[in-house]
Amino acid sequence: MKITADTNILVRAVTEDDPEQGPMARKMITEAELLAVTLPALCEMCWVLRRSYKFGNNDVAAAIRLLLDADNVALDRLPVEAGLAILDVGGDFADGVIAYEGQWLGGEVFVSFDKKAVGLLEKRGIAAHIPA
Repeated sequence: MKITADTNILVRAVTEDDPEQGPMARKMITEAELLAVTLPALCEMCWVLRRSYKFGNNDVAAAIRLLLDADNVALDRLPVEAGLAILDVGGDFADGVIAYEGQWLGGEVFVSFDKKAVGLLEKRGIAAHIPA
């Protein structure tokens, strides 16, 4: 079966916090002919793992990299790698994805009130600033 996994399927597979749903989600993901993983689902997964499950950035990145390396997973690799680059230096995965997609869509400058995100993006050579 070719499936698109909702965030709750991804989270259950990673955390296995529910004795019934965890193994079911993991089995579904590993046995799928194709697992389509959307950027919104990945961004939500990162947020849930960090906020609700108190995962560190390294653990969140490891979960994403497992998906990247799986033979049956289809995802938009370049924005995922941009998100991982920001996550790896202590930022939010979603900020990297948003900055990448914004550039792809023609945006020239990432604008945010998030000083940390702006600083991390600037360090990577991405035009970013805080509105004044």
